[in-house]
Amino acid sequence: MLVLIPAYEPDHRLLTLLDALRATAPEAHLLVVDDGSGPPSAPVFAAARQRGCVVLTHPVNRGKGAALRTGFRHALEHAPGEDVVCADSDGQHTPADVLAVADRVTAGAPLVLGARGFTGDVPARSRMGNSATRVLFRLATGRTVRDTQTGLRGYSARLLPWLLGVPGDRFEYEMTALLDAARQGVPVEEVPIATVYLAGNASSHFRPVADSARVYAPLLPFLLSSLGAFLLDTAALLVLHALTGTLLLSVVTARVLSAGVNFAANRRFVFGAGRTTASTAAGRYAALATVLLAANYGLLTVLTGAGLPLLPAKLATELVLLVASYLVQRHLVFRRRPAAAPTSEQQLSSAPV
Repeated sequence: MLVLIPAYEPDHRLLTLLDALRATAPEAHLLVVDDGSGPPSAPVFAAARQRGCVVLTHPVNRGKGAALRTGFRHALEHAPGEDVVCADSDGQHTPADVLAVADRVTAGAPLVLGARGFTGDVPARSRMGNSATRVLFRLATGRTVRDTQTGLRGYSARLLPWLLGVPGDRFEYEMTALLDAARQGVPVEEVPIATVYLAGNASSHFRPVADSARVYAPLLPFLLSSLGAFLLDTAALLVLHALTGTLLLSVVTARVLSAGVNFAANRRFVFGAGRTTASTAAGRYAALATVLLAANYGLLTVLTGAGLPLLPAKLATELVLLVASYLVQRHLVFRRRPAAAPTSEQQLSSAPV
């Protein structure tokens, strides 16, 4: 087993973790990646080397994703066949939890997450952030993962070449890896671990605005596509209803127009290549659009009949149907063609160096 720890400006907590791992798992290889911490952190990394750890150094800060890839590349070149467990350097992961994740990978699980329970004194931004990404991940993949933001992760050796090809240099890397694992059909196992936040997580280098935007970026294309279709559909509905005074005709005509635009955008920019053929996807999308159209008309009829103006009724209806539309499109309309889970032989040729 190889324990990989990306570190940016670490303190004594990194050394405490290394000492504990040395005591409990003396056979483990310990690898630390200094992600451009600079001279002030040099004594910490020197102490890590004195403890027998391999320390790799980025001249400048490149981000957690880049640091992880540096570690994976080193593992492939210098410890081939070794499974890798990734842990954070800020004291959030106990040695017992690191070893619990390692045990599951050794037992044959390809991807293992150390899942926190978020009980006790947890910073509000961490609790809310994980809740939001858990919901969005479920919408994007259909899978339920309790802790999408955990830094304690175990990977079997055969997944390392694939991990080198996952894009993203900063905190978005880990979310992108999870999304890609779901698309590839890689099983994800979760192991309960302690929820540890020291001094309100003050040592974290996560930037709430910039890094949250990076984490959520993989989900952005669908939201933009849906927003564009919604605006087109709403504008057409209001204009047609004002001209004709007929709700059914206005709803049908507006939806046909917006659905054509939405289908083209989703197939090209959102769900990407490697999925169902255009003719198959078009047939499935037409069936979905028919069902959504009926549901849209039914809800609008009920809401406007209850006295709600057309525009607020339209907003409420679209919010209700948005989630259902996304899940059906991802898992049926634009379903990815079956593919084998990534292997070393398949991925080495495409992994960046």
